[in-house]
Amino acid sequence: MIGYRRSDRMERKIYLSNTDIEEAVSLYLERLEPCIRNTAIEKIDIREAKGRVTAKPIFARTSSPNHNAAAMDGIMVIASKTYSASEANPVILNKGSDFEYVNTGHVITEPYDSVIMIEDIVDLGSDQVKIMVQASPWQHIRPIGEDIVAGEMILPENHQIRPMDIGAVLSGGRTEIEVYEKIKVGIMPTGNEITDRYDDLPKGKLFDTNSWTFRAIVEDWGGIAERISPVEDEYDKLKTALLDLAQRNHVVVVNAGSSAGSKDFTAKLIEELGELVLHGIAIKPGKPTILGIVKGKPVIGVPGYPGSAFLVFEEVVGPVIKKLQHMRMQLAQEVKATVSRRMVSTLKYREYIRVKLGKVGDKLIATPLNRGAGVTMALVKADGLMVIPRNSEGYETGDEVRVTLTNDMSVIENTIVSIGSHDLIMDLIGSILGRNGRSLSSAHVGSMGGIMAIKRGEAHIAPIHLLDENTGEYNKTYIEKYLGQERAVLVKGVRREQGFMVAKGNPKNIRTIEDLAREDISFVNRQKGSGTRILTDYLLNRHQIEGKNISGYDRDMTTHMAVAAAVESGTADVGVGVYSAAKVMGLDFISIGYEDYDFAVPEKYLNTEMLRAFIEVLNSEEFKSILKDLGGYGL
Repeated sequence: MIGYRRSDRMERKIYLSNTDIEEAVSLYLERLEPCIRNTAIEKIDIREAKGRVTAKPIFARTSSPNHNAAAMDGIMVIASKTYSASEANPVILNKGSDFEYVNTGHVITEPYDSVIMIEDIVDLGSDQVKIMVQASPWQHIRPIGEDIVAGEMILPENHQIRPMDIGAVLSGGRTEIEVYEKIKVGIMPTGNEITDRYDDLPKGKLFDTNSWTFRAIVEDWGGIAERISPVEDEYDKLKTALLDLAQRNHVVVVNAGSSAGSKDFTAKLIEELGELVLHGIAIKPGKPTILGIVKGKPVIGVPGYPGSAFLVFEEVVGPVIKKLQHMRMQLAQEVKATVSRRMVSTLKYREYIRVKLGKVGDKLIATPLNRGAGVTMALVKADGLMVIPRNSEGYETGDEVRVTLTNDMSVIENTIVSIGSHDLIMDLIGSILGRNGRSLSSAHVGSMGGIMAIKRGEAHIAPIHLLDENTGEYNKTYIEKYLGQERAVLVKGVRREQGFMVAKGNPKNIRTIEDLAREDISFVNRQKGSGTRILTDYLLNRHQIEGKNISGYDRDMTTHMAVAAAVESGTADVGVGVYSAAKVMGLDFISIGYEDYDFAVPEKYLNTEMLRAFIEVLNSEEFKSILKDLGGYGL
C-alpha cells in the first residue's frame, strides 16, 4: 500500500517497494528494450574507434601478410638444392643462382621456397656460403594470410574495440567501420545543501562529489557524460532541468531526492513526466533507488549518500548504460585453468601465450591461440595470458596453469567451448550468440582432435565431418567408437560442399583426384586428423595414389581459408576445401560432393542454456539466410 501526505504543492510517497535487485534490473531492461533496439549506428574511422562497440561484423579486405615473407634474417634458397647437406657433407651455394640474402619481413621471390637462418650459414666470401643443414619447403616463411586472410571475420558485432583490435582491422585493409553511437548520460545532482564551489565549505553545505565520480565512470565505460551544476530542491527547477537533460541525452541520472523526505521530489517528477517503473530495491545501501522512463529515456534516481550512490551506479546504472551501448564491462583477475593441448617451449625464454577460455563442467579450459611473432588475431580473440616460465619445456595436455584474465569471467562462463573442425560458419554463429551475452571459443584442431577433446571432458561441442570408409556414413560410427562411454550425442549441423579449390580460370586444368599426382601440380593439404584430410586420403586410397607422389602433400594448413589463401597467392595450384572458402577468395571450385558437418555434444550439456542457445541459432531463419549467402551449404 502507498500512502500520501500533502507537502507544499505536491504529494509524496511514504512507502517504497522492496524488489530483488536481479528482478528490478531485469524488469527495467525489458521496459527499455525499445531504447536498446533504437541505438543509432554511425560510420567512423577505425583509428578513432578505441572503446567503441561494433554494430556489424568486420571482415578483412586484404590478407596479412599480403606476400610470402621471410620469418627471420638469412638466405632464401631452393629447398631441393639443400637436401644433401649435412655436417659430413657441406653444400656450397652461389649467390644469384642458389641463394639470395633476405631480412625478416622481406618478400620471398621465385624460384626460392625456403629460408635458412643466418646462424646456420658460413660466409665463404666471393658470394658463396656453406650450409650443413637441410632446408624443407616453406620453412621460416610466413605465407600469405598467415595472420589474417582476406574475407575472414576480424571482429564480431557487439565487440568493444581495444588498441590491438585497431591494428588487426588495419592489417586487414579496413579503415571505415560501423559502430553504435556513444551513449550520452545526463547527470543531475540535486539538493539545497550541495555546493559546486570548492574554495570553501560553509556550514550546512556539502561538496558535490558524487556527480564528478559518476562522470568519470561513464567516460570509463565509453559514454559521454553531461554533468550540470546542482539543482535546488524546488519542484519547477528540478522539472525544467530533468526535461532539458532528457531532451539531450540517452539516460538521465538524478542524484539525491529519491527517498521519502519532504524535499525528495524525484519519484513524483518521473511519475508526472513519464512512467515510474519501480521505486525501491531490496539492497542495503541503496534501497530508495528509482527507475523510470521520461520522453522514452531511462531516468534513474540514485540515493545521495556516497555508499548507496556508487553501489547503485555500478549495479543498476551500469547494466543500463552497457545494454544501451551493446557492451560488457571487463574485470581483470588471475585464475587456474586446464590446458587443452600440449604447448612446447624453449628453455631459454619466459614465454607469454594468449589463450581462449571456457568453462566445461568444473574445469576452466584454456585453449592456446596462435603464438606466431607476427600474429595479431590472438590478441583480439584472447581471454587471458598464460606464462611458460624460463627453463620449462612447456605444458602437457591436461596440465593446470595460471592465467591472467583480459576478459570478464562472466563472459568466459557464458562461453561455449568448441574444439574440432574449422568452418566459416563457426565465427558467424559466435557473432549471433554474442548479441545475447554469450560467446563461442573455437579451436581448430581437426575432427579427431575434437573427438578426443570431448573424451577428455574439455569441450562442450566438437564440430566433426568424419567419413566412415566402410559405410560411406558421416560421424555416427566415430561417436559410437570413441565416445560411447561418454554418452555423447550427434547434433545435426549442415551439409557442405567439398571440392578442389583452384585459381580463377583453372589454368592447370585440374579436374580429378588423379591430377594431384601430376608433376606440374603443387598441392596444399589440411592437417592430420582433420575431416578434410581424412576425405582426401580416402579419395587417394580409392584411386591407389600415394601421398609421397604428390608435391605438397606434407604442407598442411589448419583452416579452409588458409588453404584458399595459398591457392589464391599462387604458392599452390590446388587444395581441398569447402565451397564457401573458395567463393570468399575468388577461386574456381570443382565439386567432390557434399558431406555432413555435425556437432558431437556430451549428453549432459545438451539441455544447458548455452547449448540450447547454440541449437536455436542453427534452427534460426537468420542462419539459413547466412548459409544461402555463403553458398555451398544445406541444412
